[in-house]
Amino acid sequence: MLFETIDTGCLNAEDTPWIPYTPYADDVLIKYFKIDRVRGETISLLKVPPGTKLATHHHTGTVIVYTVQGSWKYIEHDWVAHTGSVVYETASTRHTPIAVSKDETVITLNVVSGELLYLDDAGSTVATENWRSAMNRYLEHCRKAGIEPKDLSSFSY
Repeated sequence: MLFETIDTGCLNAEDTPWIPYTPYADDVLIKYFKIDRVRGETISLLKVPPGTKLATHHHTGTVIVYTVQGSWKYIEHDWVAHTGSVVYETASTRHTPIAVSKDETVITLNVVSGELLYLDDAGSTVATENWRSAMNRYLEHCRKAGIEPKDLSSFSY
């Protein structure tokens, strides 16, 4: 059976590069661990400089965000997520993240299902992020940097 051939894997941070989260923000970096085209899910770290505001977006699926370092919030909410916080976002939510740490880079671990629809000021979709755009960003970065890409669709590189 197929499930018997899948081993437990360890995804080490040094196995994949930090990549600029372009075209949305050149100073925001993303590190992909898993890009699952079957489930439409990505697992990644996001590194955001202090005070950086990201674009407003709408989630078509659920998102789990663990704050590894720093503090951040959504402009639309009163709470602030600090180091060690877990934020669970239901499907069909819309928000605008901002790093509220004054002198500390924010790093979050993100498990994203479905699509992120980036919105303009009128609420119209201007860009879509999903497993396919994540894989394209990763492969393009590896190509430009001369890095041999890992199989991010697998839990064992």
